[in-house]
Amino acid sequence: MRAVARRFITGLSLFAAAGAAGAFPASAQQQGGELNLYSSRHYDTDRTLYDTFTKDTGIRVRLIEGDADQLIARIQSEGRNSPADVLITVDAARLARAKEAGILQPVRSQVLETRVPASLRDPEGNWFGVSKRARVVMYDKQKGPPAGLARWEDLADPRFRGQVCVRSSNHPYNISLVASILAANGPEKTEEWARGVVANMARPPQGGDRDQFRAIPAGQCQLAISNTYYLGQMAISQRSDDRQVAERIGVVFPNGAPGDRGAHVNVSGAGVVATAPNREAAVRFVEYLTSARAQEIFAVGNMEYPVVEDAPVHPALAAFGSFREDRLNAAEYAKLGPQALQIMQRAGWR
Repeated sequence: MRAVARRFITGLSLFAAAGAAGAFPASAQQQGGELNLYSSRHYDTDRTLYDTFTKDTGIRVRLIEGDADQLIARIQSEGRNSPADVLITVDAARLARAKEAGILQPVRSQVLETRVPASLRDPEGNWFGVSKRARVVMYDKQKGPPAGLARWEDLADPRFRGQVCVRSSNHPYNISLVASILAANGPEKTEEWARGVVANMARPPQGGDRDQFRAIPAGQCQLAISNTYYLGQMAISQRSDDRQVAERIGVVFPNGAPGDRGAHVNVSGAGVVATAPNREAAVRFVEYLTSARAQEIFAVGNMEYPVVEDAPVHPALAAFGSFREDRLNAAEYAKLGPQALQIMQRAGWR
């Protein structure tokens, strides 16, 4: 797998350095100008995206990085004088927060509406998913798949008492997951489920996603809730101990059986700022993020799943298996986030 991954990364470098032919129509290339991008994503591969966009269009990308809430507050405080053209952030709840703050504008784009599935974009066009991650249950492959665990609902079964590791309830990844369960099952059943998960925890919630599945070979728990891209990154890590951990870990995509709702996925998304001084360039940039070239960079460079159908998936992710995804609109579970957090906290999920 590592040899394949290295070939993919090498291909990515060559791909990013290649000419712009075919990425955009000739009339769009080298048009010049600039774009002010506010992003809460902090990945080196994203700079490859921006550099390639500039090579394709001549539009320079001026990058401001920060925490999502800080960037939203900054755009609000800058008001009509904000230089921001595009906001990119991780998690649908944060994108919904930006929309509610009034800092995004609706965009009608045949390109975006064709490429981005309806479940991965705001119904009013205020933001569009550009990459996605699956939230899954991980286990020790040396012990085999956990019997009786096929759905998120199963994780509350007493048979898994003292086996579950998970991060805190107030992290957006968990809020969005529980919100999707809330949308499917209603508040009473969701709270009952959350209490069951708390009873099954091997330790108090702590750490980040990597810490959860690292705890499995360490003998601290048998099941971990985490996003796939963290495990994918460790699978191709330069550190041998990271790769050894990743080789021990198997993945269950809950609720993926025929007739079930599908596995929960979350998005990174982009929206055009309401006061964007360079609106045309901003729309072009968001459209570019859904192009074949950009989707391959997301998938190969950062272990994320592409949002565009039939785009390539990194072999390290493909090794986890294919899955059906929940088609609940990301805006819907984002809206249920505050209620989901209250439910978790009432259940004792700290």
